Amino acid sequence: MQKRLLPVLYPPKGGCGSNFLPPGWGDNKFHLIPHLLPAGLFIIMLSRRILRIKILQSLYAYYKAGEESLTNAEKQLFFSIRKTYDLYHYLLLLIVEIVRFLESHIELARNKQIPTFDDLHPNTRFVDNRLVKQISDNNHLKSYLKETKLSWVNYPGLIRGLSKKIDESEDYVAYMSQENADYEDDKKVISKIFSTMIIFSEELYQNLEEQSIFWNDDVEFAVSMIIKTVKKFTEDSGPDTPLMPMFRNDDDKQFVKRLFRRAIANGDDYIALIGKYTKNWEIERIAFMDILIMQLCIAEIVEFEDIPTKVSFNEYIEISKYYSTSKSSYFINGILDKIIHELKTEQIIVKKGRGLVGEENENKDPV
Repeated sequence: MQKRLLPVLYPPKGGCGSNFLPPGWGDNKFHLIPHLLPAGLFIIMLSRRILRIKILQSLYAYYKAGEESLTNAEKQLFFSIRKTYDLYHYLLLLIVEIVRFLESHIELARNKQIPTFDDLHPNTRFVDNRLVKQISDNNHLKSYLKETKLSWVNYPGLIRGLSKKIDESEDYVAYMSQENADYEDDKKVISKIFSTMIIFSEELYQNLEEQSIFWNDDVEFAVSMIIKTVKKFTEDSGPDTPLMPMFRNDDDKQFVKRLFRRAIANGDDYIALIGKYTKNWEIERIAFMDILIMQLCIAEIVEFEDIPTKVSFNEYIEISKYYSTSKSSYFINGILDKIIHELKTEQIIVKKGRGLVGEENENKDPV
């Protein structure tokens, strides 16, 4: 187990995460808190997981706003997704800027009035990293940065601080001291820098929080995309090598729109259904985020006949572990299990298509 900073939401006693507090439940500020997670967990986050979390955040914002129109709320949802995509490119640029800073540092040392032997014969392995050169030359990245005007030029202190930490890290020292380093070594050290240093940088989180309210809890998502991007690059990848798209395909975009709309349109029915199975609880006393997670899960299971029930169910249980109270996943698990059983019995949940997990027999017509 490796201790990591996961951008989750700090829950008050009996309440829900601080970014999702109902009115009057605190200052609505974001907090980073340490969690013990298996090393590398963030790497396996799928794009649909990110989209579900974005929908959940927007669902909360919609209800909190009260009078906001569905159209405006939907625009904000897609804007928040776009900001995550911005951050993906911004962090790709970050490693390029770090290498440029170290390269300039080498040149300054070479041009000293009385340079040392090491100044004149530096180890340039990192500044010559082939993957970083490919990223720097990538036409898709250049075009996106030009369009969005994303730049680290106003944050030299952050670049300098991260460069120093990288220079002092064990992974960097091991990479630089290898007798020979091939392209796979170049890729490995960049992945390590993102997964063990950049993602832990308190200065980076502070900097991003100042730049955008959307970015502080999106770093992990963006880094997971970068890790996948690094894996796809080969030594022969040219400047037109595609980066990750904002949506995997049009189905993902439609998934976002449809799930958000249906969760709101049928919200009263879903909340009534939740109330039916929480008779021993006052609905007002159930954590607001728990209700939203269950509402969204029911909407997905009912509305998307091609997504296996177990997939949707497990996704929202996992989300509840990080975006609600410590005991929420057990509570939500129990309530959703009963609701799903009822909806299947009444044939409100009907799944079709290939690859459905454990549902093939349940949906067949009785003989």
